[in-house]
Amino acid sequence: MRYHIIFAPDADSTLRKIRAYDRVAVLDAIERHLRHEPMRTSKGRIKALRDLRHPQYRLRIGDLRVFYDVTPGQVEVVAVVPKAEAAEWLARWGIRVEEEGGSP
Repeated sequence: MRYHIIFAPDADSTLRKIRAYDRVAVLDAIERHLRHEPMRTSKGRIKALRDLRHPQYRLRIGDLRVFYDVTPGQVEVVAVVPKAEAAEWLARWGIRVEEEGGSP
């Protein structure tokens, strides 16, 4: 299945600001890894983010991280973040899955 890839305004803005070399690498990796199998995890490249409802996945491209969500037929690139800022970005913008049933 071929997924339609869309970019959130923040991700698009970041892509316009990074070096051309990095931008080409990010766009190439997005096309290669997310166009057909965005949920296929691997040891080093794609990771499903645990306990997060948004974003659902992370794609690693050198020192950059691409956070994205997958819906039927569509991949939304939420953010492109330097590795050094990834944990802080997730803490600020990540939405956790609510625990079912409350605390024991």
